[in-house]
Amino acid sequence: MPHDAPSAQEMLAAVREWMERDLLAGTDGRLHFHTRVAINVLAMVERELELGPTQAIDHAERLAGLGFDDDRALAAAIRSGAVDDHPALAAHVRGEVLASVLDKLRVANPKYLIDGRG
Repeated sequence: MPHDAPSAQEMLAAVREWMERDLLAGTDGRLHFHTRVAINVLAMVERELELGPTQAIDHAERLAGLGFDDDRALAAAIRSGAVDDHPALAAHVRGEVLASVLDKLRVANPKYLIDGRG
């Protein structure tokens, strides 16, 4: 890697932890709310850095398994009705959408998932 330690993810975690541990307790009202929002944003970015590369590979593999190169091609096939006559493919498309939504929740807020993993 071209950059020395700490990594971007480690720096984000350090700032988020400082905000949670030290800054948040000394705020109230609007500043407290905005600090909490900033903490949540930093946590989301941390999760995206951690999970994003694997999720991108998984997403591309799911699309390739359906015969599409990208989301745009899949959306065009759905709009055109090209998958309407293929129940198995339609089921796969629904599975792809569900898997993508679960991946997004794992980054946005894993607490929304029953067990934190989906």
